[in-house]
Amino acid sequence: MSSLIVSSSPVVTVLISSSLNTFTAEKRLDRGLTLAEFKCKLELVVGSPASCMDLQLFSTENTFIQNLDQDDALLGSYPVDDGCRIHVIDKSGAKAGEYEDLSRVEKYEISQEAYEKRTDSVRSFLKKNKVGKFNEEEAAQKAAEHERKLEEERLAAEPITPGSRCEVRVVGQPNKRGTVMYVGSTDFKPGIWVGVKYDEPLGKHDGSVEGQRYFTCSPKYGAFVKPQFVVVGDFPEEDYGLDDEM
Repeated sequence: MSSLIVSSSPVVTVLISSSLNTFTAEKRLDRGLTLAEFKCKLELVVGSPASCMDLQLFSTENTFIQNLDQDDALLGSYPVDDGCRIHVIDKSGAKAGEYEDLSRVEKYEISQEAYEKRTDSVRSFLKKNKVGKFNEEEAAQKAAEHERKLEEERLAAEPITPGSRCEVRVVGQPNKRGTVMYVGSTDFKPGIWVGVKYDEPLGKHDGSVEGQRYFTCSPKYGAFVKPQFVVVGDFPEEDYGLDDEM
């Protein structure tokens, strides 16, 4: 029988593994726990009943040291050091992975009608305190602000027509010239957008965004910008020097 070694450190950090699970958990443990008490704590970690556990101790190099088989012995009486692994062997007959398969967990479901009647739900709290979408005044303000921005975009987009030469002027970015290819709403974001084919490959796409094609151009020549950043007029193509020989 292996001799027991008493350590002076009151707390130890170990890894916990199990024959039932694929994961490993790191736990800080009191060396003053008996193995019986330790097994009870392990029930919440590995899912095995304490009475159906066998414990094995492995070194920091993952080498088997000994079995932990005296339920009345203190954890600290074994050579358990920081970084060691304690492996739990389940004897309950449960299958490996049984406690990790969420599809086998019975789920509580409630109808929308029943949930609406509850007074202790999140929805009830939000309604009572007029938070989020249940704040009618705030919702009305957001709707009005959205409509105002949309109207501004409509007005800014009126003089912009497909085929027009334009210059895109975004604060903090160099001006870029191109041709207007599209004006209108899109599926990828709300509001009014202007599709531009740049004169040089300064864009992000070829006129297609998220599988939806709005116009056609070469890759990296297309972009969408808000109408307030687009100025139409006599903007001939500029030589950016991108095709110069090196």
